Amino acid sequence: MFRMTSRILVLLAGAGILLLGAARTSVPRASAAVPAASADGNQPVIRFVKNPEMAPPLDAKDLLGKTVNKDNWAGKVVLVNFWATWCPPCREEIPELLQLKKEYKDKLEIVGISEDDDPPESVLKFARAKAMTYSIVMATPELIDSYGGVPALPTSFLIDTQGRVVQKHSGLYPIERYRLEIGSLLGMETGARVETFVDVGQVFLRNAANATELPGVNFKGLTADQKKHALRRLNSETCTCGCKLTLSECRVNDTECPVSTKLAAQVVKEVSGGAKPARTLPPKGSNSITQ
Repeated sequence: MFRMTSRILVLLAGAGILLLGAARTSVPRASAAVPAASADGNQPVIRFVKNPEMAPPLDAKDLLGKTVNKDNWAGKVVLVNFWATWCPPCREEIPELLQLKKEYKDKLEIVGISEDDDPPESVLKFARAKAMTYSIVMATPELIDSYGGVPALPTSFLIDTQGRVVQKHSGLYPIERYRLEIGSLLGMETGARVETFVDVGQVFLRNAANATELPGVNFKGLTADQKKHALRRLNSETCTCGCKLTLSECRVNDTECPVSTKLAAQVVKEVSGGAKPARTLPPKGSNSITQ
């Protein structure tokens, strides 16, 4: 039942209702690192992590009882796709994933991580009805956490032929863009220019701790030492919106969150004035603040 709240919120979000609550699950149309056109408007640009991390461990049985092991991915591009049968955007992208699998054959591995609360038998019945030919593994809290929490469905992690996570896409992502990325990782001629970026939370939220700037946080006026102190606090204090993330992680994960916006500004103000924290931090995951 650990994903029941997310199920309800995603369904409501799909209906166009804006929710601000504990889970605040959203399903954006595309990730923050969407490939863009170059300055001349013709050559597409794709972006990969500059120093990618190895994909988290995965050794499980799929719905058919076959072993799914990341050690067998060598030489392939892999899409690890977190999804659920109850998620409308997830269902919408299934035909596109199947098309990609058909086009790249054994050069592309797709692994679906089902976040369904229903038993595996129900998910298998759905998969067969949709003619899903790629492996599907039932999610566990540990597997979800290893990929950084996966707050939105669908979310896909793109893994290169060396087993490194080079991109993450939350929400529906254009199949044409996937073709550019997959083709580039396979060494094919795509006509796209590849740029790199440092992961400061765009792929793995824990890397928000490496960020020197955060969305919606104004460090102007702080000395270098004060900024370091502010960043340490933002990376250690927990946001009280219910996300169970640090303030830095929440700012990266949900730039519209009013709670982390306010708390981050308070931290900067306290550091700037040399004041001690004006609040007692609640236990991780708590929703209360003691003034």
